[in-house]
Amino acid sequence: MEAQASSTNGGKKQQNAAPFPDDQEQQFQKDLRRALEASKVELQEQHAIDPTKAQTVLNPGSTSASSSTSFPSERAQLEKEKLKHYRGESDDHENTEGRSQQPPVEWPHLSSVKPTNRRVNQLQSTPSISSNSSSSSIHGGFDSKTTVVQAVPVIDQLFWDGELRPTANKHSQPREDDKATFRLSEVLGPKADISFAIISSYTTSVSWIYEFFDPRTPVILVGQPDESGRAAIKNVLPNWMMTVPFLRYGRGLQHMKAKPFPYVGIFAIFFSKIFYKTDRLRVVISTANLRDYDWRDIENAVWLQDIPPLSKPIPHERKVVDDFPSIMQKVLRAVNVHRALANMLVNDHPNLPLHTIEDLRSKWDFSKVAVKLVPSIAGKHEGWPAVVQTGHTRLMKAVRDLGLRTGTGEAARELALECQSSGIGTYSTQWLNEFHWSARGESAEDWLVEPTTRRSKLPWPPVKIIFPSLETVRSSVLGEPGGGTMFCRTHQWEATTFPKELFHDSNSAGGRVLMHTKMIIATLRTSPFASSSKSDSKAKSTRPTGSNKGKSKVIVISDSETESESDPPENIPETQEPIGWAYVGSHNFTPSAWGRLSGSAFNPTLDVVNYELGIVLPLYEEKDVKQVSCFKRPPRKYVLGEDRPWIQDESPVFRS
Repeated sequence: MEAQASSTNGGKKQQNAAPFPDDQEQQFQKDLRRALEASKVELQEQHAIDPTKAQTVLNPGSTSASSSTSFPSERAQLEKEKLKHYRGESDDHENTEGRSQQPPVEWPHLSSVKPTNRRVNQLQSTPSISSNSSSSSIHGGFDSKTTVVQAVPVIDQLFWDGELRPTANKHSQPREDDKATFRLSEVLGPKADISFAIISSYTTSVSWIYEFFDPRTPVILVGQPDESGRAAIKNVLPNWMMTVPFLRYGRGLQHMKAKPFPYVGIFAIFFSKIFYKTDRLRVVISTANLRDYDWRDIENAVWLQDIPPLSKPIPHERKVVDDFPSIMQKVLRAVNVHRALANMLVNDHPNLPLHTIEDLRSKWDFSKVAVKLVPSIAGKHEGWPAVVQTGHTRLMKAVRDLGLRTGTGEAARELALECQSSGIGTYSTQWLNEFHWSARGESAEDWLVEPTTRRSKLPWPPVKIIFPSLETVRSSVLGEPGGGTMFCRTHQWEATTFPKELFHDSNSAGGRVLMHTKMIIATLRTSPFASSSKSDSKAKSTRPTGSNKGKSKVIVISDSETESESDPPENIPETQEPIGWAYVGSHNFTPSAWGRLSGSAFNPTLDVVNYELGIVLPLYEEKDVKQVSCFKRPPRKYVLGEDRPWIQDESPVFRS
């Protein structure tokens, strides 16, 4: 039961959760003091200058609250402390990912404004360059009648059709592959425009991220549970509340990096100049933690989409559980956001744009969201349909919904996976084939029908595990000290049954930087036996139906295409079939993140250790695959006997 404590705040009593452990409390107090000092200075500056100029977003490298502690030594110590609790409990090593902050570094704010011919609106879009600065920046190409006047800064662009980009990096600007990037300030937008935010990260520098928001903006921060694994809420800063989800036995990770941002409209009364008057919602899913290091020195990826409000709210439908907002609502409940939201509404913030979790689907229009949301919810999920609502079986459902099921038998299409991960798991042939089966869009029911003895003896599936080699880390810009976010263990690599032959090097297409990105590139190939059974294969492949019809085709755009979700006229050819799909999100390629199947076809069980979140989108041709991939393709295969993965415990930098 939630403990209640009273504190004086404007004459009201606040309800707070049970206190966090002493060590966390001390850290919160340190962050609180630093953030309050920064807040006081900022408020003084806002009163002293033109209010319109107070909308400038601080660059991640310019924070004055960052500690000057050196990264390698403190990170190694944090890792050792966390390993005392987690070692042996999970094969997902990002649970050792505590980070110290780097000394303040100033680097220029570079917005990508060079127009390019971008075809896939969910991947990267042409920056908006027109006289209509309020239009979306992802319609691709230019109307011959449009007068080009100036580039709209990324921070002011709206992405109504979604956008996927790598993060900007201090050490690879501009990128070698010329891809457009996102900075955190561009992801958040002008701080004066934000009326409320829900942000989530495995590890967070509270004093650092606090500077990206106006001190008066209410924020819910989803964080990592303590060793007890109990759900809790706590006031951590003025207008900031931290919530943590339940974890069985205190094991696992809250590893999601997701940020829903309702923007100002009728709810904002703090500034005289309002940029967005439509109460839009921005949903962000990132592979980066809320640390300066993640947004400055290593490479990550961000997908975001702006969601307009509905003209009037729609009734809550409990039976709808499978669309994007319904899944997001389930995630927010699972990570304890509803308790923090209720507390904020009662104490000091009664006019939040979100009054219940169900408001997300009732008040915003998600009809243009074409990606599929794939969460992992920590816990033991038993029976149908619970099993297909989380983990790799949820990925299976997403693949089916995109019409990319491979089918079975001789006519089945072949699927090759390239799985990029910053943490390595303990792999067996059974689990890799289990994951590959779901990635094909095939049912867990059919998988579990096969005897366990047969499943455990299958050969390795066509999977490439993308992870940096020791040489890649050493030759990167920061060298071994920069490898603090990549995890593999010696005993894993040395195990006789470990799939060394599946390992391939992770090299950024942007430059000599290390990648914290979690990505899967899945490509389909027609089986040589499929030509005589083409129609039969199509019958086995589930195509988008009903309200999903046509949604996949909005991924592909050109100057002449529209975004209608209705069926095309009969005299217009259908959009080409996708050749595969891509996943981007927080999931490392581990059983802890994606789950393990057990039980029977009649009563299956999926055991998931972590909370994770990501998106899946279709790919239509090879250049789309190249566009979405942030690592060099084809990835270089490890030379057995010569190459070795980067292992922190073997580095003198992290052994001290």
